[in-house]
Amino acid sequence: MHSFKTVLGFTLVALALIGGTGAQTRPSVSPTNHIPAPEDVLGFRPGDDRKLASWSQVIAYFQKLDAASDRVKFEELGKSTMGAPFVMATISAPENLARLGEYRKIQEQLADPRKLMGTRASSPANAKAIQVESERLIARGKTIVLITCGIHSDEVGSYLSSMLIAHRLASSNDPVVQKILLETIVLLVPSLNPDGVDIIKSWYDKTLGTPYEGKDPPELYHKYVGHDDNRDWYAFTQVETQITVDKIHNVWHPQIVHDIHQQGEFGARLFLPPYMDPVEPNVPKQIVEGYTELGTAIATEMRAAGFRGITTGTTYDAWSPSRAYSHYHGGVRILSETASANLATPITINFENLRGGIGYEAKKETDKFFPLWQGGEWHLRDITNYMTTAAFTLMNHAAVNREKWLRRFYEIGNEAVSVRKDGEISAFVIPSRESVNIKTGNMINILHRGGVEAYKSKGFLTRDGLSIAKTDYIIPLAQPYGAFAKALLEKQHYPDQHNDAGQPIPPYDATAHTLPLLMDVMVIPVKGPFPDTIELHKAKTPTFYYSISYTSEESGRRQQRIGLYKSNVPAVDEGWTRQLLQDRAVNFSTLGDIRIRFGNLRADFDVIIIPDQSPNDILNGHKAGAMPDEFIGGISPNGVTALLEFVERGGNLICLNRASGFAIEQLGLPVRDITQGLSRKEFYAPGSILRIELDGKHPISPGQTEADGVAWVENSPVFELSDKNAIERVHVVARYPSEGDPLLSGWLLGGARLRGKGALVEITVGKGRVILFGFRPQYRGQSQATYPLFFNALRLRSK
Repeated sequence: MHSFKTVLGFTLVALALIGGTGAQTRPSVSPTNHIPAPEDVLGFRPGDDRKLASWSQVIAYFQKLDAASDRVKFEELGKSTMGAPFVMATISAPENLARLGEYRKIQEQLADPRKLMGTRASSPANAKAIQVESERLIARGKTIVLITCGIHSDEVGSYLSSMLIAHRLASSNDPVVQKILLETIVLLVPSLNPDGVDIIKSWYDKTLGTPYEGKDPPELYHKYVGHDDNRDWYAFTQVETQITVDKIHNVWHPQIVHDIHQQGEFGARLFLPPYMDPVEPNVPKQIVEGYTELGTAIATEMRAAGFRGITTGTTYDAWSPSRAYSHYHGGVRILSETASANLATPITINFENLRGGIGYEAKKETDKFFPLWQGGEWHLRDITNYMTTAAFTLMNHAAVNREKWLRRFYEIGNEAVSVRKDGEISAFVIPSRESVNIKTGNMINILHRGGVEAYKSKGFLTRDGLSIAKTDYIIPLAQPYGAFAKALLEKQHYPDQHNDAGQPIPPYDATAHTLPLLMDVMVIPVKGPFPDTIELHKAKTPTFYYSISYTSEESGRRQQRIGLYKSNVPAVDEGWTRQLLQDRAVNFSTLGDIRIRFGNLRADFDVIIIPDQSPNDILNGHKAGAMPDEFIGGISPNGVTALLEFVERGGNLICLNRASGFAIEQLGLPVRDITQGLSRKEFYAPGSILRIELDGKHPISPGQTEADGVAWVENSPVFELSDKNAIERVHVVARYPSEGDPLLSGWLLGGARLRGKGALVEITVGKGRVILFGFRPQYRGQSQATYPLFFNALRLRSK
């Protein structure tokens, strides 16, 4: 074991070689190697001010690196959403690259100890033999480090840093690099969103030298989901997520995943784990121990090397699996967040303008934030220096502590396959009436993609009063990724956390991720050890994944003419809605601000959808001077007049979540949002699943019973009548229960305020109607339970 001083010495050498303290010197390379540097291909060095690379340039660089270096294996794994190559570089010592199959096999066996001896340890002798075999594998294996860059494409530093990281690994012979190459296998993904690389570069180059230089483009930087592409790590709705999970995570089972991001420019220069509380309860304790140790080590070494403004244990939590696939698959996720510039344009920040985040102040040193960064110029080169230094410090730790990382990894897998104790949930059963349900098929597919084994019984059996038929799905938790299944199948109970002022501490993302509720599937937990004597067989993956279709034709009547509003201020919910409509073969047109302002909407549309977006962005859009003239303004008062005319002439206007507030205010609807003006102390539902009661006689929810409804609620309005004279015009399609707690999963404060209030209302306006959803019925491609409400609303004909 190397001493800390030795490790630090290695790292300081690394910093000098990669320019970690601001130097822009090129690493020393033997003249006989002929390893191309990024600037040899790009024409500039990644990190240079006002220079971005296209995706084709990134591909070209890695191809040349692969051709020139026996340390690099570059491959295409698939195609992105828009058809770009999705690629990965595998980097290690040449002798390791020659034996990749062997190392994958070692990873597979350590991840699933059942495979070591063909069975679980059922006797002391067998247990001893498995332990001996595991130690043999640990001695031979390598630490697998997955480095992922560029999932958020306006965080340009990481995909540029990928080339700097790869070049140094491919060309340098210094001790740090040699140790990394010998003891680890590095899987480097230059961008998890290749399409976004070109979306951002095209816009940046177009606006370079204009007042709009450095601003984000007026479109999502992922075709469908924009910033939400790193909220997809358990629903797997996007092509890029599927490739990463299927061809990297599930093949290599990395011990360490380094996810390189950027954050706001006015806070800390760098965030590293440990994460702030809470930690999702199904994350193994060894994962918490691992990310705490590794994040702290990186921060300690970087501070010693002169890097400033580093925070740990603040801002970001480890609650939602939507951002942390590896935490449920044996791997530590090290999220790094480096402060941003204006894309590739440098900025100057005065010390007095610095702001903090949850758990720290950027102008005050604490044990979670130090040493102070005094402000000044901040360049893209600063960003790449922080990123590459953190990456090499991480890789060095992975190399020096190789056996520790592999042993910890094996320990996680060994505990995962152990029999559950009395009182613990040992399995989930999905009753047979659900087993042919398409929603269940979709959920089983999600679990299968996440490595979870689903079984069926070979015969009828009874377990603690529960009758299990041959057609039932059984998800035992004593399997390598049982924690992933449990995290998704059980209800969440987010802890009630407040700061010293009594304000609720917001989660970094949603507090609920219960798939059976979101997908309308019955799941029954089984407690106590699940007997080995029960004969099971693995269930096949369902073949009807996402095969739900949609048609708006009825009895020969023409299809509804549907328009989907798309603001010049990009809205993630618009992208999710657009993808859902396309996946279900719904014919629709995109409506921009200019078309709505033009008016005469009824001539072309029967239905207009306004996705979740702030009322201000919908009405006003970009302010003058913020963007080029063609992107200025929103729907505007003229557009409001046009929408009102559209509805009065028989059109249906569907507003999702926050867009409902726009319609209430601008169209003068006779309802109000009771949450307006309430503090978080009074009411707070930060991404929670709540119970709603549906009107089974209404065409939006036909045949439903009062107990049927759920809604995913975040920044959501809650409706009540504001004009008693209009009672005949307002129909409550879904309301919150008049008694009890509506919370099903997640976190809710002030739930009593919801009792009997509206969650989904239809309001007659002239010959048409406005339908207000107080939730997102198509939330992140997951809430299949509320898809029918959305699609039924699209089918409604004029009265």
